[in-house]
Amino acid sequence: MDAKFRIAPSILSADFARLGEEVRNLIGAGADWIHFDVMDNHYVPNLTIGPLVCEAIRPHTSAPIDVHLMVEPVDALVPMFAKAGANVITFHPEASRHVDRTLSLIRDQGCQAGLVFNPATPLAWMDHVMDKLDLVLLMSVNPGFGGQSFIASALPKLAEVRAKVDAWKAQTGKTILLEIDGGVKVDNIAAVAKAGADTFVAGSAVFGARDADGGYKTVIGKLRAELAKVGV
Repeated sequence: MDAKFRIAPSILSADFARLGEEVRNLIGAGADWIHFDVMDNHYVPNLTIGPLVCEAIRPHTSAPIDVHLMVEPVDALVPMFAKAGANVITFHPEASRHVDRTLSLIRDQGCQAGLVFNPATPLAWMDHVMDKLDLVLLMSVNPGFGGQSFIASALPKLAEVRAKVDAWKAQTGKTILLEIDGGVKVDNIAAVAKAGADTFVAGSAVFGARDADGGYKTVIGKLRAELAKVGV
């Protein structure tokens, strides 16, 4: 696997009747992380899964579980997901009353912490908490549902975040990962990587290949082949 890039299939598109098997198959096919979308029908207009499901899939893989909290409020769920086996926890800054405190709470639980930015959310939220960020997740769709099309305006915003995290690394030596989520597919992942992403959430692009020849391994291989073309 290319250490520069991580592929994190979102189990929002998985077959929930056999979720443990799906997770094992994804990692066996070459996925790096498992992306776990938590929606509360309050912050976003959908309702998905909670800590018990995270706890249920934890024994099926040693790969990092990347929990994206699309909930409001945030803080009460952080210790629950940490206990359930999350390795990375990200949240939307506008869903927290105290962003710095929530980031500290995540890190105090032994997890990596990150902020999530919707297409129209200003990046200024991250400017005064860079020391507590392990990851920035940029949405290239409006959150709430899988299978949406990539919003092209995410590319210049992605480049802007890349400039910020690179400047921070030059100043402090600390790497902040840059994740993208929404409409990432074989035909656009190279452009997304060139704009600055190093971690890629892919839901329908991966799970749509479930019944195709080669299944998950084939589509993850195609995603990696496109990333291999990116000279960064």
